[in-house]
Amino acid sequence: MRGLLPAGAFVLGLGLFLLREHQLAGVAGFPLDDSWIHFQFARNLAEGHGFSYNPGVPVAGSTAPLWTLVLGALFLVTGSHPLLVKLVGAAASLGAAFVTGRLARAWSDDRAAALLAAALAALSGPLLWGALSGMEVSLAALLVAAGLLAHTRGREVAAAILLALAVLARPEAMLVLGLTWVAGPLTPGRTVRYTVAGIVIIGPWVAFNLVTGGTPLPATAAAKIEGGLAGFLAGTREPAARTFLSRPWDFWKEWAHWLWDVNSLLPFLIVGGLGLLWWRGGRRLGLPATALLLQPLAMALLAPYRGPAFQEGRYAIHLIPLAFATAVLPMAALGRAREVAGLTRLRRLLAAGLAAAALVSLWPAATRYGWAVQNIESMQVRLAQWVNAHTPLDARLALNDVGAIGYLSRRPVIDVMGLVTPAILPYKKDGEAGVLRYLERACPDYLIVFPAWFPRLTAMHDRFTPVERVRLRLNTVAGAEEMVVYETVWRRAHPGAPPCPS
Repeated sequence: MRGLLPAGAFVLGLGLFLLREHQLAGVAGFPLDDSWIHFQFARNLAEGHGFSYNPGVPVAGSTAPLWTLVLGALFLVTGSHPLLVKLVGAAASLGAAFVTGRLARAWSDDRAAALLAAALAALSGPLLWGALSGMEVSLAALLVAAGLLAHTRGREVAAAILLALAVLARPEAMLVLGLTWVAGPLTPGRTVRYTVAGIVIIGPWVAFNLVTGGTPLPATAAAKIEGGLAGFLAGTREPAARTFLSRPWDFWKEWAHWLWDVNSLLPFLIVGGLGLLWWRGGRRLGLPATALLLQPLAMALLAPYRGPAFQEGRYAIHLIPLAFATAVLPMAALGRAREVAGLTRLRRLLAAGLAAAALVSLWPAATRYGWAVQNIESMQVRLAQWVNAHTPLDARLALNDVGAIGYLSRRPVIDVMGLVTPAILPYKKDGEAGVLRYLERACPDYLIVFPAWFPRLTAMHDRFTPVERVRLRLNTVAGAEEMVVYETVWRRAHPGAPPCPS
């Protein structure tokens, strides 16, 4: 019966998100174009084309290969119906909420605090967004929570396996994996267990990245990284003050603000909860939980791309269960000290405050989700429909958003950002001139991009002729407010099209 509270909270939150989606977008959709990238890979897997974006051309174009494999298995059984992915996401989010409660109970031995932690996680905007987004974040959150629970219970083999799987769902979970390994006794046997789990589970992904892209990182990461250690190794140079001071500080501030947006009491209670966890569990329990403090620093120093709050915190949502399991520990401590006058009332006020803060944050989160779905439907999905209606089936498309247009049109795709076309990355180092040189070799029939991203390229009217455009009335998630379809000089239907070397 106690499970009814988190389940009810989840249904309430999900209902509000679906209501705002209906009001703002009018259809069931997805809040990111990246969701459709997963669907494209998954469909190709299910249809026997391998881990590829363009069928039969292997590419490490996913930073969440476990999620892609899960969707591939789903599509193999049910057919490629993207809306079914929402059911998998909802199950993962609800599962993450329940495991959050179990983790809080294991840390606090307080049923009420554990129940509250589960309900708060179920009602949190990031996990609700993850449930409906078609993205991997809820699966990663579930695996991180389950891995930490296994570690707390002394089941180190299970912890190593679950946390290694979490890395395959969201690579930032590597921080939790490393901290959990260091948190226990560094005996040879325990080290071997974590090492073997990492090699067996993560190793094939790294090998695939090396074979297809020449780097241990997936092409998506190589295309996005803006600095830090990974950027330095890739040849990016930036001022040391930016690397070690200003960016970490900016990420830290954004992290605190994101936690505040999730639940305004989180930033304060997490600090107290971490102190209590160290006091009660020492390094064994406290060290893995310090991921809540180290996450923004690791993002800034190792492989920065935007900030922790980017796209509803998609690079940090896997820590939501840890955040709420930690945040309820001060409430549990008050429960253990009830003999002190007034603490029972304070405990109730704290619980009520957490619940109220969760409800207050719910409407803005649902509204952001609804507008994001509206943006993707009105721009990328609409242009995919235009492509289907106005271009031949073998038309070659050069895109800066490859998700919905690639999936819905089934046309061959050239990714000018390099996420699924890593061959363009060396050319991109020379900016738009380099992109143009690559396009002259690849010869797309159409270029579909944000003109604001490629102002010089799209101004070359002798090569790119605009034939269709979409402008968003309120842009909340797209890379720019306008996307344009350009017919290129290489379009094969043109009798005078120049020869293409490829």
